[in-house]
Amino acid sequence: MSNLNDLAHDCHADNQHWWHDPATGARLNRNKGELLALIHSEVSECLEGERKNLMDTHLPHRKMAEVELADILIRVFDYAGAYGYDLDGAVAEKRAYNKQRADHKAEARLAANGKQF
Repeated sequence: MSNLNDLAHDCHADNQHWWHDPATGARLNRNKGELLALIHSEVSECLEGERKNLMDTHLPHRKMAEVELADILIRVFDYAGAYGYDLDGAVAEKRAYNKQRADHKAEARLAANGKQF
């Protein structure tokens, strides 16, 4: 199985047509805010699929939410690949950190004003 950095590299390679001017082939300086908004739009589409229990229109044998989650990952991996982010390292470190976070423990969630979700 590929690691996250390999998936980022592969997804970014698959999406080079979005990173280069189609007329000149010159690399585009893409707006990070716009790229993050596109990730957010996939999350919204996933929510709509769950809310209405829809099947996907492009892959009709799959739930829309499932396909939109795949789109989210593809966009995240493309973004990470474009900017050289170390997802493997960041995910491993963040998971380890979250395991010891006091505000993620049951007693903290049950306390007054504790996180409910």
